[in-house]
Amino acid sequence: MKKIINEPASFVDEFVEGILLAHPDLLKNPADDRRVLVRADAPVAGKVGIVTGGGSGHLPLFKGYVGRGLCDGVAIGNVFSSPSSSQVLEATKAVNGGAGVLYLYGNYGGDVFNFDLAADMAELEGIPTKTAVGRDDVASQPKERSGDRRGVAGIMFAFKAAGAAAERGDSLEQVTAVAEDIIDNTATMGIGLSPTILPTTAKPSFELEDGEMEVGIGIHGEPGFHRGALETADRIAERLTERLVTDLAIGSGDHVAVLVNGMGATPLEELYLLFRRVHQLLSEQGITIDKNYVGEYATSLEMAGASISLLALNDERLALLNAPAESPFFKEA
Repeated sequence: MKKIINEPASFVDEFVEGILLAHPDLLKNPADDRRVLVRADAPVAGKVGIVTGGGSGHLPLFKGYVGRGLCDGVAIGNVFSSPSSSQVLEATKAVNGGAGVLYLYGNYGGDVFNFDLAADMAELEGIPTKTAVGRDDVASQPKERSGDRRGVAGIMFAFKAAGAAAERGDSLEQVTAVAEDIIDNTATMGIGLSPTILPTTAKPSFELEDGEMEVGIGIHGEPGFHRGALETADRIAERLTERLVTDLAIGSGDHVAVLVNGMGATPLEELYLLFRRVHQLLSEQGITIDKNYVGEYATSLEMAGASISLLALNDERLALLNAPAESPFFKEA
């Protein structure tokens, strides 16, 4: 696998520097540590700050959702590794406008440990924090253990809605409640067609034979629940959509937002093939799509594959999705 990189150990610091140089009007680095980015106007006085974070390799996930109407800051880890608690604390202090800070990130052990530790350190600094953890991957745990599920692409809905709530002036408790409501009503499942090659090791993140696909795969190459022959786009869309509709217990008369996400090496054309069939399936069941997103929202470097997320909508959730937002990687007019 050929890659456009310099020293593998400098990969993360150098691409973060590139993002800062490309978007100085939207983002800034509040400290000497390059692994912390915040929106350019942070801190916003009187507004709840939102800090996210996680391993690199998933752009635009985490770093791409820092901006007006979204998250306020991000702590950046190495590829597929958690940021440190000190980096989370630096982001916390940089976005604290006096109304407290929400930690909103995906459910992975290292991230949970370091964000919890940062919350303790923030308390010593007099900054109140709350935590909401994305856990939308239905393939990772059954419904009765949904609190243990991984956080994957569907966390984008929580970034958008919680960011809108914070922007309109909601309290820390209210913004947290919005994030939890979105997380509780989001379901995601993905498939993998080829692995990621890690920059530091030049090794594939998992092995998959030609002509095979893995259903239920995680964004770090975590095993799914079915490995078999590659199926058609329509059959893949049917597999994923059926599971998500069942998990959310939605049916005729309900409304949803749909996210068809590319993992990094899947052409946009193929993502639209999936959306076409998802639209057909939901329409046949009397479920209305009020909002859709098709593109790359949570990648895994050059992994080939895709995921589908559904968010069960009501008027409040839809209004939050439609609120203005802007980052270098995401815009809602």
